[in-house]
Amino acid sequence: MKHGNHMGGEGIERKLHDPVEDRLTPLEPLDLARSRSVDALVRAMGRTAFTGRQVGEAADVLEAMARDKDCFVVMTLAGAMTVAKQGLIVTELIDRGIVKAIVSTGALMAHGLVEATGRAHFRVNPDFKDEELYEAGYNRVYDTIEPEQNLDDVERVVFQVLQGWEPQEVVCSWKLNLAIGKHLHETVKERGILKSAYEKGVPVFVPAFTDSELGLDFALDNRVRARENKPRLRYDPFEDLEHFAATLLKQKRLGIFTIGGGVPRNWAQQFGPFIELRRRRGGEDVPLKRYHYGLRICPEPVYWGGLSGSPYTEAVSWGKFVPPAEGGKFGEVFVDATVGLPLIVGAVLERLDKGAAKAEPEKAAVSRGRKALSRK
Repeated sequence: MKHGNHMGGEGIERKLHDPVEDRLTPLEPLDLARSRSVDALVRAMGRTAFTGRQVGEAADVLEAMARDKDCFVVMTLAGAMTVAKQGLIVTELIDRGIVKAIVSTGALMAHGLVEATGRAHFRVNPDFKDEELYEAGYNRVYDTIEPEQNLDDVERVVFQVLQGWEPQEVVCSWKLNLAIGKHLHETVKERGILKSAYEKGVPVFVPAFTDSELGLDFALDNRVRARENKPRLRYDPFEDLEHFAATLLKQKRLGIFTIGGGVPRNWAQQFGPFIELRRRRGGEDVPLKRYHYGLRICPEPVYWGGLSGSPYTEAVSWGKFVPPAEGGKFGEVFVDATVGLPLIVGAVLERLDKGAAKAEPEKAAVSRGRKALSRK
C-alpha cells in the first residue's frame, strides 16, 4: 500500500483506497442468534476485534496443533487452575490425545490430587477474616478455600507412593508423577490429570519441585526415613531436563500450549536453546529444533517486565520458536484463563467431534464399496 507524498510538512495528500481491492478482511457483527454452540460463538468472536478476536484466532491455532498428526504438543500450566476447577479440561486434552506432555507448577498438580481423591474446594465466606481462616484450617486461594485436610490427604497419597520407592532409584518429578498416576489408576474412580497422564503415557514435569506441596511431602518423607535410620531418597531435577529434551528430539514438529507463564513456560521453552548449546558448545550431533506452534493464555502485559508477559516474538530471538515467516503459527490471548481456556478448548473439541462424525459415514461408505467389489 503506497501513501501520498508529504507536502511541505503541512499534511499528506491522501489517495483513498478501496479496502476490498486491498484485500482487507472485513469484521462482522457478533450475532448471538446465530451462535448456537461454543464453536459458533468463538468463530464469531474471531471475526470481531480486541480480545474477542484473540480468542477466535487462538482456537484456530489449537485446532491446527490438534489436527497436525506430526505435532507433539506440550502444555504448560501455572496459576491456581486446579483450585479454579479447570483440571478436567486438561484431563480431556490428555484423554483425547491432543496434549502429549505437561510442564506444571507442583502446586497445581497437588491441588489436582485433591479432586482425584474425591475431595472438594469451596467458596470463601467473606465474613471470615484471614486470621480466622488460618485458625480453622482453611487456606485461601483468592476467592476459594483449600482445606488443610485436603492437603493431608495429598500427603498420604505421596507417602504411600514413596513407601514403595527403591532407595537406589533416583527420584525426579516425571517419575514421581508417573507413580502417583499409577496409584490413582489402581485406587480411585475419579478422573484427574495425573491419572489420565499415566493411562495415556503423558509425562508430567514439575521443574520447581521444591516450591510445592509435593516437594514438602517429599522432604518430610526423607526426614521420616532419617529418623528411622532408613536410606534417604535422592532427587535429581536434571533427570527431568534430559528426559524432556530426549522426548522432544524424537518429534517431527513441536507445539506449546501455555496457561499463565512462570517457570513451567520458560523451562519448556528453553528446550531450543539447550539443544543449540549442546550442538554449538558441546559439539553434539543433534538437530536444531524449535516450537512450530504456540498458544498462550495469560493476562499479564509486557510492561510489567515479567517473563509471563513476554510475547512469542521475543522468544523467536532466543531460538525458541520458528518465526512466522518460516511457518510458525502463534496465538496469544490476554484474558483470565478461567474464561479463555473453556471457550477455546470447548470450540476446538466441537470442531474435532464434528470432523470425526463426518468421517464415520465416509469410512462406512468406503468399506461398503470394498465389500461390494470383493463380491463381484
